[in-house]
Amino acid sequence: MTTLTGKTALITGGSRGIGKSIALKLASEGADIVINFFRNRKPAEETQKLIEIMGRKCHIVKANVGDLDKIDQLFEEIKETMGGLDILVSNAASGVQLPAMEVEEKHWDWTLNINAKALLFLAQRAVPLMEQRGGGAIVSISSLGSRFALKNYTCVGTSKAALESLTRYLGAELAHKNIIVNAVSGAAVDTDALTHFPNREEMINDAISRTPAGRMVTPEDIADAVHFLCTEQAKMIVGQTLIIDGGYSLIN
Repeated sequence: MTTLTGKTALITGGSRGIGKSIALKLASEGADIVINFFRNRKPAEETQKLIEIMGRKCHIVKANVGDLDKIDQLFEEIKETMGGLDILVSNAASGVQLPAMEVEEKHWDWTLNINAKALLFLAQRAVPLMEQRGGGAIVSISSLGSRFALKNYTCVGTSKAALESLTRYLGAELAHKNIIVNAVSGAAVDTDALTHFPNREEMINDAISRTPAGRMVTPEDIADAVHFLCTEQAKMIVGQTLIIDGGYSLIN
């Protein structure tokens, strides 16, 4: 029996990597899907086909979620094509991998806009649609860099810390509307995004050797956690950050 039948979910950055896994998981549980992408339409179309094979509706929208005008256009399309929204997954992420002393203003603004500011303004537009349906769920995707100082992770780590803080504020403010807000924070996941890290191999080897569970976190692990937070079973989990890391953060 599916858990999300009749629901509509927006996944930002939903065409590849973790976002794709989340989109496929929610679709497999009965949800119709809106996939937001920014640059490359082909992966979005490929993911759309996989979702439609499941018998679910899937609409794809190109938008830079760090731009408020583009967010407005995104939600106009959602209203026109899907009629409403029950689930928002703020997954789209970007950022410049540099030590703090080399970060420029443009790097900071770009990273914070997409990784943190987007959640606030996506939520502001999603909430009225969720209220019309009696409630909903908002899940943001964070990382362990929000609480640990990782190499070359200054901009992204700071943006993820802001994301988790905003998750708490939104959680406290929206719970009475039956809109449940939480975050999922993962250890390093070997997706295409990891290729942008100059120390990728070092990160992978460290993740495997230090993780008590004996393996890296997969996109599917993150997707399973997101799915849980979108179900009725998670209704009393409010404003929390659920860490999915196989025990990595428990080891000094």
